[in-house]
Amino acid sequence: MTVALDFALPPGLSASEPPEARGMSRDAVRLMVSRGDLAPSHHHFADLPGLLDPGDLIVVNNSATLPAAVRLDRLAVHFSTAREDGTWLVELRRRTATATEPYGGGEPGEWLPLPGRATLRLIERETPRLWRASLDREVEPYLRAHGAPIRYSYVSEDWPIEAYQTVFATVPGSAEMPSAARPFTVELVTALVARGIGIAPITLHTGVASPEKDEPPYAERYEVPAATARLVNLARESGNRVVAAGTTVVRALETAVGADGLVGAAAGWTRHIVTPQTGVRAVTGLITGLHEPRSSHLLMLSAIAGEAALARAYGEALQNAYLWHEFGDTHLILKK
Repeated sequence: MTVALDFALPPGLSASEPPEARGMSRDAVRLMVSRGDLAPSHHHFADLPGLLDPGDLIVVNNSATLPAAVRLDRLAVHFSTAREDGTWLVELRRRTATATEPYGGGEPGEWLPLPGRATLRLIERETPRLWRASLDREVEPYLRAHGAPIRYSYVSEDWPIEAYQTVFATVPGSAEMPSAARPFTVELVTALVARGIGIAPITLHTGVASPEKDEPPYAERYEVPAATARLVNLARESGNRVVAAGTTVVRALETAVGADGLVGAAAGWTRHIVTPQTGVRAVTGLITGLHEPRSSHLLMLSAIAGEAALARAYGEALQNAYLWHEFGDTHLILKK
């Protein structure tokens, strides 16, 4: 990560509650638009239909958020990613007065009693932060009964799971909300479609973030349907934009690009990491939130915007007091 994107984020710029709690609609959050060498422009998310052209395509993530945090007396277990063998990747965190912090304890073979007389067995470390573990019952029904949405210390209080769902959420599986699509509303989707802007889904189930560490994303489950692949290729062939609503969408589509440069139907696990060196071939735009300093997501944004343009945009966001994180403001990046 270069010095240009290794900035200091003032504490007051972290969105501590949903915009609805501030008396706003979801689509009233601010939207900064970056267009290559042009100076960023400032709007609200509800202005999105007028910022795109008829024939453009927005690709969204239809993954729904699970109440993936299970709280014990002193610890919390964050359920991250389901494995094909029935085990899960989980993160152990120490509970604090405001939220949670990293916890380095745990031993292979250790059993943790969970609420509802459930038992979690730690098997082995998958990464320095994540354990592979086994719960003695089906995980998703258990989480619906005993879990809560994952919350970090910059969010001031608990919010119901509905606050962590997007309007497109239909396929449960994400540990944390694919938050770039949170500002979409039914009314805004209607306005986009009425203008001739297409919307197509992919599925990518997000794992737990690493807010205290700069870690690259690990393997995540995804699916690009054949119909979405066709729409992406048609938009590109017609000279229209393909705008990903979130970094998860970029990761899925760029995984599904073939040697011929076309997107095909694909499903499975992706370890693909988008950087300025790998570049992007499927997308020509990105709707995203504002990411923390040194986040691996900034490499993806640099691949789309260019490093100089991205640094200029983040300078504008800081100067204009944009709000960061899942309940914050948004950024539309359009390739030059």
